[in-house]
Amino acid sequence: MDNATSAVAARDRALATLVAKVGPIRYLPRFPDGPFGMLIRSIISQQISAAAARAIIGRTAAAMGGLFTPDGFVATSDDALRAAGLSRNKVLSVRDLSAKVLDGTVDVNPSTRLSDAEVVERLTKVRGIGRWSAEMYLMHCLRRLDVWPVGDLDVREGYALTWEVEPMPTASELEPLGEPFRPYRSVVARYCQEAVFLSRAS
Repeated sequence: MDNATSAVAARDRALATLVAKVGPIRYLPRFPDGPFGMLIRSIISQQISAAAARAIIGRTAAAMGGLFTPDGFVATSDDALRAAGLSRNKVLSVRDLSAKVLDGTVDVNPSTRLSDAEVVERLTKVRGIGRWSAEMYLMHCLRRLDVWPVGDLDVREGYALTWEVEPMPTASELEPLGEPFRPYRSVVARYCQEAVFLSRAS
C-alpha cells in the first residue's frame, strides 16, 4: 500500500496534495472468519443503521457459536436467524451465499487466483450482493490494488473535490479518469473517499 500510494501521488499534483493531507491509508483488520464473514456482515448491514447492524451481527454470531461459516448457516434454522434480527430477504441471501461457497461457485480463499472480473461475476450471482459490494470486497478483503468503483458515490464526489470538477462526474464519466492510475486505482479510490470525509469534517 505504501509503495502504491507513493507511485500514484508522483503522477498527479492534486492527488499528492490530498495524500499529504490524509496521510497513510491502512487496510481494515481481517475478520477472524475471513472473507466469508465480511460478505455476511455486508449483507446484514444493508439498508440499516450501523448500530442496528452491529447488534444483529452480534446476535447472529452468538446463534452460530461466534464465527460465521457456510456450514454454520446450513445448520442454523430460519427461526433462529429471524430471531437474531435478519429479515426474510437477508436470510435468503446468507443461505444463497453459503450454498454457493459450498458448491464452489464463490471462492472465499483470500489467495484466490480468480481475476477481479471473475470475482465480481461470481459474487453478483449471489442474492443480495451487487457490483458495489463485490468491489468493496475486492478492495478491503482481498486487498486488490486496481479496483475502480465508479458506482461509489463517495469516490465520485471525492474525485470532484480533489480535481475541482463541477458537476460531479457520472459513473461513465469517471471510468476513463482512473486510467492514468493503473495498476493502483484502488488507492486513488480510497483517497477519494477520504476527501469526502475531510470535506464533511471541515
